[in-house]
Amino acid sequence: MIKLTMQHFQLILKQLSILCLLLIVVSCQQQNSQDRDHLVFRYNEHANITSLDPAFAKDQRNIWAVHQLFNGLVEMDTDLNVIPAIASSWKISEDALTYVFTLREDVQFHKHHLFGKDSTRTVTAFDFEYSFGRILDDKLASSGRWIFKSVESFKALDATTFKIQLKQPFPAFLSLLTMKYCSVVPKEIVEHYGNNFRSNPIGTGPFQFKIWEENTKLVLRRNPTYFEKDAQGKNLPYLEAIAITFLPDKQSEFLQFAQGNIDFLNSLDPSYQDEILNAAGKLRETYAEKVRMISGPYLNTEYLGIYIGDSTNVSSHHLLRKAMNYSFDREKMITYLRSGIGSPANHGFIPKGLPGFDNIKGFDYQPELAKKLVKQYSKETGNAAPEVSITTNGQYLNFCEYIQRALEKIGIKASVNVIPASTLRELRSKGELPIFRASWIADYPDAENYLSLFYSKNFTPNGPNYTRFKNAQFDEWYETALRETDATKRANIYTKMDSLLVSEAPIIPLYYDQVVRFTRKNVQGLGINALNLLELKRVRKMK
Repeated sequence: MIKLTMQHFQLILKQLSILCLLLIVVSCQQQNSQDRDHLVFRYNEHANITSLDPAFAKDQRNIWAVHQLFNGLVEMDTDLNVIPAIASSWKISEDALTYVFTLREDVQFHKHHLFGKDSTRTVTAFDFEYSFGRILDDKLASSGRWIFKSVESFKALDATTFKIQLKQPFPAFLSLLTMKYCSVVPKEIVEHYGNNFRSNPIGTGPFQFKIWEENTKLVLRRNPTYFEKDAQGKNLPYLEAIAITFLPDKQSEFLQFAQGNIDFLNSLDPSYQDEILNAAGKLRETYAEKVRMISGPYLNTEYLGIYIGDSTNVSSHHLLRKAMNYSFDREKMITYLRSGIGSPANHGFIPKGLPGFDNIKGFDYQPELAKKLVKQYSKETGNAAPEVSITTNGQYLNFCEYIQRALEKIGIKASVNVIPASTLRELRSKGELPIFRASWIADYPDAENYLSLFYSKNFTPNGPNYTRFKNAQFDEWYETALRETDATKRANIYTKMDSLLVSEAPIIPLYYDQVVRFTRKNVQGLGINALNLLELKRVRKMK
């Protein structure tokens, strides 16, 4: 039998008291965390963000993060209209060559000790002069240099007036200025950090940088001095923070969403498509109570590109290009592989929603015609058993296998190669892939952005013409459209160019995409737009 002395008893009481105190502290911390959860918006990226510098805001994952941190002269609203941002107003000359912007005087950079006494300062037109000049600096090698190809000069006339002079009229120029490349950055901070500005960003946006552990997490905090207010005069943003994780596996991401650990999904992946949606493309009952599905038009055309810069490439032959386009049923493909999300690309390359999309007749499902074209090819070339190679990343394997089966039915043997997305982009730019899976998401809402992929002066690596398509008539129309200021006439030119692309078939259009977002039902204010830009400054999370 153990005999407890008073000293032992007091010691046990002390230890129990400490344990109880620890339990209370942990419980309070957990409760505090739960109480503040509605102030943090959480989402996941499948690949690492490569830079938080707007000069390198090329890919969607970079653009989304940069958009929270920086502002430009102008921005897009949800209907893709150009509206004021740091510029409160602007005037355009009658010849459409001169743009003069008047800046707000209440926009400040995020706080940083290098700014001196007040740890911040007001944005001026001279900051825009520096920021635009930086994009054109050869040493920086920004992926946004092309934005200024139509610009003759830009200059700060004084602290609140910024002037841009164009070489020739460019109707989509204001839309172009909404791109994140055109964000304002502070010279003293950029020059202090040099290349490390990518991980030490200072901007003017609704959120400011807090911490970034690459490939693990990125945290942004609310900017308390942000200049925008809502309709009731309340300061934006509503959220206190944004937390981004980097889980590469989409099934794992879906599980995190299902468990409530992240607040939204931005895509519909085959790994969980049938789990969350029924055959009609609606939410299954098990998710309908807690999940909201938002969908709408997306300026994104999914396609297979055909490299026609090498005549020895079998798939580059005109007859086979057409045969492949007629070989598969796009309607069934969308129904079975996308649960009806998106529209079959039975028209041209320009997606629905843009001037120039005019329901032109593209390629529909005509297997017998496809077989005839293959036979004609064999007769002309002597190649009785044509073989083609399609390269894709894992996400689109099911689409490529669907087309592979269709091609074999018309007499074309097809192989499908799966490689990492980064390798795919690299080899595509080098012209080393006969047929490659690709998509084109609009940088700005004008059909010129799509048609530029086929302008001969845009051959890779200096531009986005990955197919090496070259046609004198197309080039002439493209250059004419750039000079045309009448919107109706310009749209008509775009339609003719799109029809020519159908005739020449340098690509195999698959479908016109839709924005599909899944959110927890406590998330409010997260809308959609046809550019699929993530806008979080007006988002709230209910308790």
